[in-house]
Amino acid sequence: MAVPLLDLKPQFETIRDDVMTAIERVVSSQLFILGSEVVDLENEIAAYVGAPHAIGCASGTDALVLALRALSVGAGDEIVTTPFSFFASASCAALLGARPVFVDIDRETFNIDPGRLEGAIGPKTKAVIPVHLFGQCADMDPILDVAARRGLPVVEDACQAIGATYDSKRLAGRFRAGAMGAIGAFSFFPSKNLGGFGDGGMMTTGDPALAAKLRLLRVHGERERYKHQEIGWNSRLDALQAAVLRVKLPHLDGWAAGRVAHADHYDRLFHASGLVDKERIRIPARAPQAGHIFNQYTIRVRERDALAEHLKARGIGFGIYYPIPLHLQECFARLGYRPGDFPETERAAAEVLSLPVFPELAAHQIEEVVDAIASFWE
Repeated sequence: MAVPLLDLKPQFETIRDDVMTAIERVVSSQLFILGSEVVDLENEIAAYVGAPHAIGCASGTDALVLALRALSVGAGDEIVTTPFSFFASASCAALLGARPVFVDIDRETFNIDPGRLEGAIGPKTKAVIPVHLFGQCADMDPILDVAARRGLPVVEDACQAIGATYDSKRLAGRFRAGAMGAIGAFSFFPSKNLGGFGDGGMMTTGDPALAAKLRLLRVHGERERYKHQEIGWNSRLDALQAAVLRVKLPHLDGWAAGRVAHADHYDRLFHASGLVDKERIRIPARAPQAGHIFNQYTIRVRERDALAEHLKARGIGFGIYYPIPLHLQECFARLGYRPGDFPETERAAAEVLSLPVFPELAAHQIEEVVDAIASFWE
């Protein structure tokens, strides 16, 4: 492929020796489950995010499920979230017997529209899950305002947004994703900005009681050996993943800066090509209060599917996140939603196209991507 959507090998080569040393350290110890590597990573993530507590778990999905369970979400409850996200943003509620209730997105940012949030809250609502999609924080101030007014906890789905920032007037400062709600949920899936060598997740919170409950739930509800206070899960972050992530974490801000530089380059080239002015494409919006870290660089194109075939023929990698909104997924048919219920979400699902933006991408590769897109209209 001329330009892949993602290539993890160049990044690994820059840290190979440190990663292999870390792996050797764990293998030599023969301590693979939780332990000091995980504790050290938890402390380092907590300091990075700006949250007093961080609790490792097995995946980003588990992070969301455990967060809701720690908030006592269960059968008959409702969770308000977005229909334009990865499946886990809603399945986490359904797995606990709760009902996902969807709110349409903002056309510019793809994130949940705060102006529609209060109308979706009812007497059964137990929590709100805003998703920081593609690496840009949702507009948290109005979300937190509504949640506080209605007495609801906010769980930040930050699985695509570690390191993203938000300038909050409500909280009087700049905060990183995962440090503003009751609990933040992160994924370390290999393709994320901070990715492991397999699945892994993390939860952050400022509440010591919630932190204690999350630690309990991830180990079968066991406080002492063979004494189970609650029914929990087997959702432990293993030491090998923690060791790899500890090597990567100090590089995260530099890699994010590379992604932002690539996004800037795309923006300049798309403007220079005339594609923006001619409304052939729409480049990603950057909210003034949010520091985007570009987990994805996602454009909008009305002729998306035809352009995707054109790029495939040219050897240009791309992704479509997400082609089917959550409210139209077969497994959620029981919720009773219909096409047309969330027009902004459905429009985005038909138009979005994510382009290569990984940190090691070369300038000439970005130019090749833009040339290939421009040639679609020639």
